[in-house]
Amino acid sequence: MEVKNQKTKDQKQGVLKRIAGPVVTAVNLDAHMYDVVKVGKEALMGEVIKIQGDNVIIQVYEDTSGIKPGEPVVNTGLSLSVELGPGLLTSIYDGIQRPLAVLVEKMGNFIERGVTAPGLSHDKKWGFKPLVKAGDKVQAGSIIGEVQETNIVHKVMIPPTAKPGVIKAMKSGEFTVDEIVCTLEDGREFPMIQRWPVRVPRPVMEKMNPTIPLITGQRILDGLFPIAKGGTAAIPGPFGSGKTVTQQQLAKWSDAEIVVYIGCGERGNEMTEVLTEFPHLEDPKSGKPLMERTVLIANTSNMPVAAREASVYTGITIAEYFRDMGYDVSLMADSTSRWAEAMREISSRLEEMPGEEGYPAYLAARLSEFYERAGLVKTLNGARGSVSVIGAVSPPGGDFSEPVTQNTLRIVKVFWALDAKLSQRRHFPAINWLNSYSLYLDSLQDWYDKEVSPDWNQIRSWAMGVLQKEAELQEIVQLVGSDALPETEQLTIEIARMIREIFLQQNAYDAVDTFCDMKKQYDMMKSIRLYSDLAYAAQVAGVSPAQIIAIKAKNELPQIKFIKDYKPELAKIEKDMDAEFNALRSAA
Repeated sequence: MEVKNQKTKDQKQGVLKRIAGPVVTAVNLDAHMYDVVKVGKEALMGEVIKIQGDNVIIQVYEDTSGIKPGEPVVNTGLSLSVELGPGLLTSIYDGIQRPLAVLVEKMGNFIERGVTAPGLSHDKKWGFKPLVKAGDKVQAGSIIGEVQETNIVHKVMIPPTAKPGVIKAMKSGEFTVDEIVCTLEDGREFPMIQRWPVRVPRPVMEKMNPTIPLITGQRILDGLFPIAKGGTAAIPGPFGSGKTVTQQQLAKWSDAEIVVYIGCGERGNEMTEVLTEFPHLEDPKSGKPLMERTVLIANTSNMPVAAREASVYTGITIAEYFRDMGYDVSLMADSTSRWAEAMREISSRLEEMPGEEGYPAYLAARLSEFYERAGLVKTLNGARGSVSVIGAVSPPGGDFSEPVTQNTLRIVKVFWALDAKLSQRRHFPAINWLNSYSLYLDSLQDWYDKEVSPDWNQIRSWAMGVLQKEAELQEIVQLVGSDALPETEQLTIEIARMIREIFLQQNAYDAVDTFCDMKKQYDMMKSIRLYSDLAYAAQVAGVSPAQIIAIKAKNELPQIKFIKDYKPELAKIEKDMDAEFNALRSAA
C-alpha cells in the first residue's frame, strides 16, 4: 500500500489568514461546508466547519505548529469520507481512517505531518463470488456478490445512492477493490469499494422497534438492565471503576457479529492495552482471534483534537456499512467525554458563546446526532441489521451531574452506572443496581417470556424489589445493627446479600463465569427465590432467622457460577435445601 504526501492540481487555492491551534482561517477560497482541504506547504488535512463572508474557517486534523499566514490552502472539493470494502476487519485506524500499521511500517512510531494512506489496501486481491447474473435487476443496496474476509462473509453491495438498473456483466475471481466487478446495461460500473461521507447517515428502508436483547453474558446487564439490538447505552464511571474491562467483555461476548471499538481521546497507556490485548482475545464463537470480526479506531488524548472529533463519525459510518449487509454490529465509544472535550476546545477557538462548563451550546444536539444513528433497521436490500451503540462516559471526579453525562442520559435508553465504592470492595462488574436502569424492559418482555421463561420478568422484578428494600434497611443497620431489625427484614438483608454475591458478582477472568447464558441466569435466580420462599415460610412456622441463615445447602450456591454442567449440582443443592428446611419446621 503506497503512503504519500497528497497533492492536488487545478483546484481553487486560498491563502492562510489566521492560525489558532487546530482552527485556521483562509481567504480567497471557493469552498462549501465540510469540504476537505489541504492546509499549508505540508498539505495538512482539514475540514471546513464555518464560512463567514470571505473567511473560511477550517479545523485541521494534524498539528498546526510551524505553519504561517500566507501559506496556500487547497480545496479538494470532497467531503470527509471513509473507504468501505473488503479489508476493514482486523484493521486499526486513527480518527480519519489512516491505517496505523501502514504508517508505522513506512515511517516508524512518529507519524509525519501531511502524510496520508488509503483506508483499504488497493493492491491486495480478494476472491469475489457473484450472487447475481446478467439480466438481473439491481437497485441501491442490492447485494451483488460476496468475499470471504476472515471468518465473516463480506457482502458487496450497490452504493446506497445508485439508481436502479439491469446487470450487463458480472465477473468472478480475484480482484482488487478498485477493479470493476459489475457492469450495468446503461454503462455504469461498480468496483467492490464504496466511499461515504462520515457525517451523513447511510439510508435505510425502515427503522424498526428493537424487540430482541443484545445478549452479553453478563448477569447484571442481561438480567437486570438489558440493552436491545439496535439500542443505545451509556457506561459512566470514574477512573478505575472498570469501564474498559466491561467494554471488552461486551466486545468479546455480546451476540453481535461485528465489533467497532473507538478509543476516542483515551490515555495512551489505556489505548495501548486495548491494542495489545484485542489481537490476543479469542472469539468464543469461532475460536479464532476476536480481531477477525473487529475494527479498531485509535485516537489517543495526545493526538490532534479535531481528529478526535471526527473519530466517532468514522466509527459509526463503518458500523452502518456492516449493518447494511444484514449484520448486528456493536459499537463501543470510549469515551464520549473526550469527544465532547474536543468539541469544547474547537468551539473556544471559534470564539463561540460557551454553554454549561464551557461546552458548546450544541453539545446535546451533537450527542443526539451520534446516538440516533444506532437502531434496528430494514436495509435497502430488505435484510435486517442493527447498530447498538455503547458509549463510555468519563465524568471528572465521578460527578454524574456534569453536562456530558446528563445530556447523554437524556438520549440513551440504558444507563449502567459504574461505582468506585463497589470496585473498591472488589465487587465486579462495579455497576450500581440502584442508579442504573433500562427502558427496554417492556419491549423485550415478550422475548424473555418466549425464549427464557414465562416467569422471568416476574423474578427479575422480585430481585430488584429485594435490592431496593435492602438499601432502605441499610440505613437502619448502620445506626442500630442488623439484630435490631424485625425477623422478616433480617431475612431480606440475607437474601439481598445472596443476590449480590451469587448473581450480580461475576468473574471476567474465570473460564466458565466470564459468560453466563440466559437459561443459567434464570436457574440461578430461581434457586435464590426458592431459598427466599422457604425462608419466609419457615419464619412464619416459628424458626429463628439465625437458624434459617445457617442453612448449609445455600452456601454451595456460589459454586454454581464456576461449573459448566451445573444442572445436576444445582438440583442436588435445591433438594438438600428443601430437606434442611423441612427438618427445621418439624423441630419448630
